[in-house]
Amino acid sequence: VQLQASGGGLVQPGGSLTLSCAASGFTFRLFGMYWLRQAPGKELEWVSAINHAGGVTNYPDSVKGRFTISRNNAKNTLYLRMNDLKPEDTALYYCARDKLGDIRGQGTLVTVSS
Repeated sequence: VQLQASGGGLVQPGGSLTLSCAASGFTFRLFGMYWLRQAPGKELEWVSAINHAGGVTNYPDSVKGRFTISRNNAKNTLYLRMNDLKPEDTALYYCARDKLGDIRGQGTLVTVSS
């Protein structure tokens, strides 16, 4: 299993970013997927989930209404669109095949700062 996240960077508060995750080594279209994040000094937390077909999504209250998870099963790619970013969204973001992050790739760093 390989999961390679990309698209992170430095953004001002209120800005937007879209993360991508290229998946390989497994049948992507059969699995629900997750985005997780880990802020400095904090535990890993999930920030979005999507079912295998892409029709069902779920978010914690901390990002609901601001983040949108999506997927393209033909391209084996997972996405996370993040709007109205806040300094507390600063973290290393991972895509994962499970909610606990046991199967996750290298993360991509998102820094929200003015």
